[in-house]
Amino acid sequence: MRKLWLILPVLITFFVQEICAQVIPDDDLLRREVSYYGQARIIIGNPGIRKTAELSEIVSVTSVKDDIVRITLSPLTVEWFILQDIDYRIVERHDCKSDFTASDTREAMEWEKYPTYTQYDSIMRSFASHYPTLCRLDTIGKSIYGKLVMALKISDNVSSDEDEPEVFYSSSIHGDETGGFILMLRLADYLLKNHDTDSRVRNLVNNLEIWINPLANPDGTYRTGNTLTSPTRYNANGYDLNRNFPDPETPNTTKQKETLDMVRFMRNHNFVISANFHAGEEVVNYPWDRWYRRHVDDEWFFHISRKYADTAHLHSPSGYLDAFDNGVTNGYDWYKINGGRQDFITYELQGREVTIELDYSYVTPATELKTLWESNWRSLIGYLENATFGIHGKVKDGLTGAAVPARVFISGHDKDSSHVYSDMLTGSFVRMLAPGIWDLTFSAPGYVEKTVENIVVSADQKTEMVVEMIPILSPVDTMSTPVPLVYPNPAGEYIKMVLPAHQIGNVNIAIYNSMGLKLTDYNTVTYEDTPVLFYLDKFPGGVYSIIITNSDTKIRNICRFVVTKGN
Repeated sequence: MRKLWLILPVLITFFVQEICAQVIPDDDLLRREVSYYGQARIIIGNPGIRKTAELSEIVSVTSVKDDIVRITLSPLTVEWFILQDIDYRIVERHDCKSDFTASDTREAMEWEKYPTYTQYDSIMRSFASHYPTLCRLDTIGKSIYGKLVMALKISDNVSSDEDEPEVFYSSSIHGDETGGFILMLRLADYLLKNHDTDSRVRNLVNNLEIWINPLANPDGTYRTGNTLTSPTRYNANGYDLNRNFPDPETPNTTKQKETLDMVRFMRNHNFVISANFHAGEEVVNYPWDRWYRRHVDDEWFFHISRKYADTAHLHSPSGYLDAFDNGVTNGYDWYKINGGRQDFITYELQGREVTIELDYSYVTPATELKTLWESNWRSLIGYLENATFGIHGKVKDGLTGAAVPARVFISGHDKDSSHVYSDMLTGSFVRMLAPGIWDLTFSAPGYVEKTVENIVVSADQKTEMVVEMIPILSPVDTMSTPVPLVYPNPAGEYIKMVLPAHQIGNVNIAIYNSMGLKLTDYNTVTYEDTPVLFYLDKFPGGVYSIIITNSDTKIRNICRFVVTKGN
């Protein structure tokens, strides 16, 4: 006998209006719908947090609200679900109307109808050809049916990999959630057309590397055809791609081609902030999706989510984007999922991603695409601007000035992989934080760990810093060339240094404390058989490093001494 979880009288009116009124579940009808359309949407009564989480491990739970749970079944999951003997109702389908599709590329670029796949391809190529200095077309990969998964790079020097923060927008990883698809195309068009005339757009394009992937799952949206007629959530193999990313709790999930391509693409970049656009609700959803505990930067995540929703409220019809906490929710508070993209990016890639549900309608009607844009475009611009705020720094070698790939973390604060890394090639990093005063610690192999204290972070402002790290002396440094003789060591009032022959002449002398902070740095001339005298009256007790660099030969020596006498 089926478990009748859905028996509340208050839901009767809802069922009559929203779903096919089946008194007894029809398993054969469910199978036929999944076989013909590639999926079926159902609702069940809410069985509670634990049971819903268990269901989510197998089927695609798409929403939990009040007393109902919405589920989408694929050919891979329908038989398993039927075996669970759960009472359900099939949600009535609403296939796309004939007037959804643009007649040609020109009409598609008016952004009030959906393009065919070939028109979409032409539009993406036209952006790059019409704006060659601002836009470049890249390919993330190919779908199982061979459709391109494309991305646009938009930046003022687009052919160069500049030392600028990278940001990423991606939509329609669920192929039947289509409003974001058009928003991303229209956003690219807006940024390119307004770069020369709009200072806000110009600031973004000139100071960021913006990547936009309008359609992450073309097989779900177009299936084997060329028009948007009966899109499906899943890829061609029946997998929910937003449950398919690497996850420490589900390590053995079969990774799909589109997922592997996307992971490879994102690993090749260092996206400091990103967003993934969906439909089925109207809410900004932030990490974590899989854990009850909060992200350590929960305050910051809530702030950027709140700002997106509040901006949309100012420019949208009444009641838009007002689900949950007036348009904002923590992912786990809504319902638990594993294998989601936002948790993967935030945990494994040290990025920061939210999921933005744009529309209660999975397929936004063509007649509503203009309103969707008007409601969201300012929020889209504002969200990207978050990448220009927070702490922007460079980590470099204190001797050579070379970039240092360092781990940047906040002791006592960071956990769950919330730290960030400075770039291997440039040494640049971005750490977005809630307003406050923060201490950042920098660590890198071969360098003395360093903490910089009392860094002020203000709301919607940039804090810039340069961090110099001191190399740790290795045996190789001392064996290949003679080293200075430092005495007395330990020292009290002064030290003397007898320099080897290769350090006679013009030299730079720098002294650092044990935390890697440079205390003094000066140029002098040294002479053969004449020790260098250095007074320690201003140095408290501790361990210090001296770095001596010949200005002509660039040969350097590092030695250490201990001060046992305070100020």
